[in-house]
Amino acid sequence: MTVSRTDHQERSSSAGKPAHHVQKRTFAIGDIHGCLDKLQDLLEKIAPAKSDTLIFMGDHIDRGEESKQVIDRLIELTSTCHCIFLRGNHEDMFLHFLEWGTNREIYLLNGGQTTLRSYCGEEILSHSLVARLIPMNHRNFFERLSWYHEDAHYIYVHAGLRTGIPLVKQRHSDLIWIREEFIRKQTQLDKKVIFAHTPFHDPLVKDDKIGIDTGAVYGGCLTAIELPQERFIHSFR
Repeated sequence: MTVSRTDHQERSSSAGKPAHHVQKRTFAIGDIHGCLDKLQDLLEKIAPAKSDTLIFMGDHIDRGEESKQVIDRLIELTSTCHCIFLRGNHEDMFLHFLEWGTNREIYLLNGGQTTLRSYCGEEILSHSLVARLIPMNHRNFFERLSWYHEDAHYIYVHAGLRTGIPLVKQRHSDLIWIREEFIRKQTQLDKKVIFAHTPFHDPLVKDDKIGIDTGAVYGGCLTAIELPQERFIHSFR
């Protein structure tokens, strides 16, 4: 919290001292998958300030039991720090289900039933009924998710990139689904890629990429990475 002071107080207290600069921190956070307790614990460890940037790498929902509550918490977090939310394959499937319902079977097989229960209770309703039960601020949250993010040092993407294709020309399906082809090959990019999607027991650290999905919903930890220090923070709760 910044406490305002009068001009006189500002001049008298700062005279002869170096100017104070707020340290801006950046954290990328892996797949949450409805694991609210691990998210809360990780945020307590990070203790984000207003000047911090938190980049959530997609797959905020599905499989875990508290997807709606996770989205509530993420929306709430936007009032306390700068947040960037990426689209994962699970958010993409959820939006497809809400809009058309034609992927119902595959969405439920991929853990969508827990998200629907968190919004609608035990009965799995039709896509049109579910869409009417989703709070408007949640629907807006899902529709505004970014396909990727880029800053001065890193590229952030849910699943990965296809080598040799400019970032702006990458297929959306690759950004949220690609696995082995991206992981095995050198990206040949000037910036290191931070990604999630493919779970590892420990973060995957290579010269050109870092994978931070550590299987929170499968009993592993939820992982964040502080950048550019590349320092890992974990929640095992």
